Amino acid sequence: MSTAYRSLDFKTAPGIYGRKYVWELPVRLAHWINALALTTLFLTGLYMANPILAPNGEAYKNFVMGRVRETHFIAGYLLLFGFALRVYWFYVGNNYSRSGFPFVWRADWWADLKTQGLQYLHLRRGHVHLGHNALAGLTYTIFVIVFGWGQILTGLALYSESNPGGFWDHLVGWVIPLLGGSFGVRMWHHTFAWGFVIFAILHLYIVAFDSHQYRNGLITSIISGYKFYEEGDLDHDRWLS
Repeated sequence: MSTAYRSLDFKTAPGIYGRKYVWELPVRLAHWINALALTTLFLTGLYMANPILAPNGEAYKNFVMGRVRETHFIAGYLLLFGFALRVYWFYVGNNYSRSGFPFVWRADWWADLKTQGLQYLHLRRGHVHLGHNALAGLTYTIFVIVFGWGQILTGLALYSESNPGGFWDHLVGWVIPLLGGSFGVRMWHHTFAWGFVIFAILHLYIVAFDSHQYRNGLITSIISGYKFYEEGDLDHDRWLS
């Protein structure tokens, strides 16, 4: 497993942007599935933790909480599917689907992390990556991979309590005693959820900053798949070379 860096073959005149297909359809699809699922999960989770609707009449005629829980569970399955798709495409997709992976054992990864951090602090363009840079990769690893799988495992563990001895109980029931019981699992589930709120704020800010500062079409790239580049930008992360 290695990362190689090379300059792009710049075929346009200096000062004019080139365009390259970076984010493949499964990457973009997984991104929007996860964004939709996480938003739905957070909003329905807030209601489940603190119900604010009190419709008149008997519960069996309204079933508000039941519908909210049903929506929460469906969104949970969507998140699981989105994560599974992204993990699969990490291995079979193009090099950009693996860009930014934290190669913590490599000196050039740490060098790129330092360089990118300093560029952000000084608000200067510097070398721009077509895929994710080291700083973005580290952020995604912590907030998306670690928090995401933590959210999924704790959520499925809580879900399994409705069917003791069932499929999910056998698969992820071990999470409940590991985290000190149902209450502990629920608190971790809430913690991961708020972690995603912090990530969303940082993510939206950095995306807007990069797109404006670097003029690389970062915002539209997650829809079209194409990003723009200038001479000197880095086409990197040939994960297997």
